[in-house]
Amino acid sequence: MEFADAARRPKLLFVVTEDWYFVSHRLELAIAARQAGYDVAVATRVDRHARQITDAGLALYPVPFNRGGLNPLEEFRTLIRLARIYRREAPDIVHHVALKPVIYGSIAARSLGIKGIVNALGGLGYVFSSVGWRAKILRRMIKPALKLALGGSNSRLIVQNSDDRDKVVGDGLANAGSIRLIRGAGVDPSAYRQVAVASPAPLVILPARLLREKGVGEFVEAARLLQARGISARFALVGKPDLANPASVSQPEIDAWVSERVVEFWGWRDDMPGVFSQAQIVCLPTYYGEGLPKSLLEAAASGCAIVATDIPGCREIVQQGITGWLVPPRDVPALADALRQAIEQPGLRQIYGSSARALIATDFSMHRVAAETIAIYDELMA
Repeated sequence: MEFADAARRPKLLFVVTEDWYFVSHRLELAIAARQAGYDVAVATRVDRHARQITDAGLALYPVPFNRGGLNPLEEFRTLIRLARIYRREAPDIVHHVALKPVIYGSIAARSLGIKGIVNALGGLGYVFSSVGWRAKILRRMIKPALKLALGGSNSRLIVQNSDDRDKVVGDGLANAGSIRLIRGAGVDPSAYRQVAVASPAPLVILPARLLREKGVGEFVEAARLLQARGISARFALVGKPDLANPASVSQPEIDAWVSERVVEFWGWRDDMPGVFSQAQIVCLPTYYGEGLPKSLLEAAASGCAIVATDIPGCREIVQQGITGWLVPPRDVPALADALRQAIEQPGLRQIYGSSARALIATDFSMHRVAAETIAIYDELMA
């Protein structure tokens, strides 16, 4: 659908908890939507990426999201702030990303009669994947609210893998007819270069928020086990603790691992294509409620060999014996064995990396993801 007359350009508003996440996962989509004829704005918690958003020609509205917040008064204020933006800006379509924006944004959008509501769940996350008591309590609270948010004939839900789609439908949270499967946030393969495979001590990285459910502890244990066996490799954590998430590892834990020289700590990096260009192997031993991890898409686009857990989201991109190695969740010996194979077989790494890169170009490109998402906007506008 094209909108030639600028006076009739429909308005699209993205609602995302963090500005860094929007820039990493949705900025290219927003630019594509703007090129397709939409006026695009972003409502998010503003930290360090405001300039990147506004330089892309997008309006920016600060919203004080607190991802880990449970204070009812604070959360109500966030909802009211969001509703005021909706009332003032009168978007035709709102695109909510992650649980809080989906729930709060859908309440605000319905109360104000917004034409189209797009809700995106990049995996079911901590609340649905953790077995801890806090997550169990939150699940009981969130499920009814999520069912309300995902209803309505003018609402579409985007999920990133078929397992999440089946679970959402099976739990009665959304009607199957309102769900659209779009696999991941997409990447631009041209922004990543294939890595050289030759290295006397291959670099193995774990690129993620440093949460326990991302398999950080298992990664460290596997690295320790391989080093004890005399396997020559470097292991690095690329990311930082997420203090808004109860499952975050602590900085003292990381410091202890570094002092032990079992892993390197690279911290948060904005130049991920450069990071992947240095790595031969990317490892994500997650048992988190993943959608389709962008880090794996980036790894594949860079031609890295991948070792990941055999769970929804990971197995969308990692195909055992074709594009990488899949191991059972929380199985340190199996993880260590797969990493040993990747470290010791550079030729096989190259074959897997080339196959993964080819898969990105055909199935997971940013162009394809943007086209499929904009088709949803057009469907709602029609």
